[in-house]
Amino acid sequence: MCKYCETQAVIILSSGRKLCKNCFIRYFEKKVFKTIKTFNLIEEGDKIVCAVSGGKDSLTLLYLLNKITSKRRDIELSAMLVDEGIHNYREKTIKDAKEFCKIYEIPLKIYSYKEELGYTLDELLKKTKANPCSICGILRRYTLNKYAKKLQATKLATGHNLDDEAQSILMNQMKHNIEISARLGPITGIIRNIGFIPRIKPLYFMTEKEVSIYSYLKKFISEFTECPNSFDSYRTDIRDILNSLEAKYPGTKNGLVKSFIEMLPILKEKYKFKSSIKSCKVCNEPCSNEICKTCKIIEELKLKL
Repeated sequence: MCKYCETQAVIILSSGRKLCKNCFIRYFEKKVFKTIKTFNLIEEGDKIVCAVSGGKDSLTLLYLLNKITSKRRDIELSAMLVDEGIHNYREKTIKDAKEFCKIYEIPLKIYSYKEELGYTLDELLKKTKANPCSICGILRRYTLNKYAKKLQATKLATGHNLDDEAQSILMNQMKHNIEISARLGPITGIIRNIGFIPRIKPLYFMTEKEVSIYSYLKKFISEFTECPNSFDSYRTDIRDILNSLEAKYPGTKNGLVKSFIEMLPILKEKYKFKSSIKSCKVCNEPCSNEICKTCKIIEELKLKL
């Protein structure tokens, strides 16, 4: 039974608290709004572009951002979807995203790898043995940042949840990518640069389980789908390790992320003068080398296609 109203519980939190539908929804929204306020993720005059995929995380985020911004005339909200070109997967989530944005009257822009880069992800993967998630991650970040700038966004909101962040922290730790970890947090980046649109993560402290239940209770999507390319990756292995630990020791993920948040200011201070940002000689997008990773990928693949 629910801890607060003795109604049938729908979830048991990692803390052990049992909550019913209404109490859980209030708990979820209050925690997200507190994250936004604590880390100053939304400011007066912001033009927020929300990255949506049509999945549970992004639609939950878009709904809550709309709930906030619809009451404020000084903030603009729109949605952007990147179609990677994954057959029998992305078509379904695009449909959910379009229907959602129509219901809530949120402007939606759709961009694709095919239009931007000349190839779908499926086409690229036929010609390379590289990890699908690694390639897609690079191309997706590139496309989101490029078009967020074209849409004159001041913030790019993403649906990353606590599970996502815990995985990234542990991956970087195990690969000794501490400087990359310094760029993480509820708002990304070490120093501000006009070439990068700051990314905000309002769902930062919500577990994947909590987001899934919230989106289910709100009936945001027609079905839960997972990318067919995500089953064989380093991140998947890290996810399984963390899930195993969480099942045995509830609160593991939350403890990992909260400990990281305490250390994050030290990491940002350490690396703020070591991060050099250049412009890619090919596309002029910001990067750390002479040519950005996206242009390198495309150039390498052109030789094979």
